[in-house]
Amino acid sequence: MSVEEEVWTPELLASPHEASDKAARVRRMFNGIAERYELVNRVFSGGRDARWRRGAVERARVRADDLVLDVACGTGDFARAFAGGGARLVVGCDFAVEMLAMAAKRPGKTLRWVEADALRLPFRSNAFSIVSCAFGVRNFADLDAGLTEMHRILRPGGRAVILEFTRPRNPIARRLYELYSHRIMPRAAALISGDRTGAYRYLPRSVVSFLDAEQMVERLGRAGFSDVAVTPLTLGVVTVYVAART
Repeated sequence: MSVEEEVWTPELLASPHEASDKAARVRRMFNGIAERYELVNRVFSGGRDARWRRGAVERARVRADDLVLDVACGTGDFARAFAGGGARLVVGCDFAVEMLAMAAKRPGKTLRWVEADALRLPFRSNAFSIVSCAFGVRNFADLDAGLTEMHRILRPGGRAVILEFTRPRNPIARRLYELYSHRIMPRAAALISGDRTGAYRYLPRSVVSFLDAEQMVERLGRAGFSDVAVTPLTLGVVTVYVAART
């Protein structure tokens, strides 16, 4: 299957997190939409995606000696936000090489890019003081394995910073958000991006079928994290999780 072919069929979208070959499909999907991924994000979030990332970085309380690993970094927006926040070194990793190629087009003195699978990170234990992931954990083929890896590479006293879409609790806000994300955004985003993989049908579907904030906190605890702070943003459309590695 080439990246131009349909990756997410209606049958698979009924339960996208249960697909046996989810990782391969996610990789093909992101390779297929890499070129215009940032443009689509900016347009359909109304520019709020950049503010969400900055807000998450602020909650990380970055220090000048911090070593950051940004998992599922995509085109590098979150990694660059941590670099701009003053971290000593930020390593962005992703298993979609086309996404990494886009990230590398904007190099920085404190930025490094590595091809890596979030479930098998090629870094020693206790290597980083911050591990981050923006809009990526719901795409993991095995969430528990990915969170456990994020915990493993953190040094004691380190923190995980996760930014992820969530469904608004307010029923009116939820209805409006899901009308937009399921009816309007997929068609318009596919038109702008030229996507043929079904990415912009999968992405909103992957949100409504993913964990809510309480379930996410429970899974972070299962992976070994503690003291999880949960901050909803923009009426709960996205949520920031900051968790400690004791």
